[in-house]
Amino acid sequence: MSVGPVQMLILGFEDPKFTGEGLAELARLGDEGVVRLVDLLAVWKDEDGNVMVLQDTQLSKDEAQEFGAVVGGLIGLGMAGDEGFEAGAEAGMEAMEDQHLLDADDVWYAADAIPNSTAAVIALIEHRWAIPLRNIIAGAGGFVLADEWIHAKDLVAVGVMAAEEAEAAEPTSA
Repeated sequence: MSVGPVQMLILGFEDPKFTGEGLAELARLGDEGVVRLVDLLAVWKDEDGNVMVLQDTQLSKDEAQEFGAVVGGLIGLGMAGDEGFEAGAEAGMEAMEDQHLLDADDVWYAADAIPNSTAAVIALIEHRWAIPLRNIIAGAGGFVLADEWIHAKDLVAVGVMAAEEAEAAEPTSA
């Protein structure tokens, strides 16, 4: 099984208005092989403090265990070489028997952390589109030197810094 890069996305919502559109879009992207929802845990606390939980995945039980074996094996490899790979793969497979990396039993932690009328969502999203590109790069002898996401707020920050630098460089009149 090839595993693409996995992004952990943590979102907060004030007075959430969930309509199912987000899950539908993830399903569409999954059907097209662009991304795959490895795990999702949503915790919503209503205005009275009642907690609702949603957990979802696009992995079948077999896919989840295979995914767990790959992830566990890689962690084990880093810990103890080839022996660690075997032990890690077994542990990872067992950990994914319920098809989830995020443990719904730990929801209390998120529920305690968020105020009433808010929600928190943790999503593990595998970027399947990147697998063929990664393989081509590796086949050509390439490797990652840096890996960062640039968000809109990062670009705004660059603009603010550029404006400050331009202002500081302007000659002052005496």
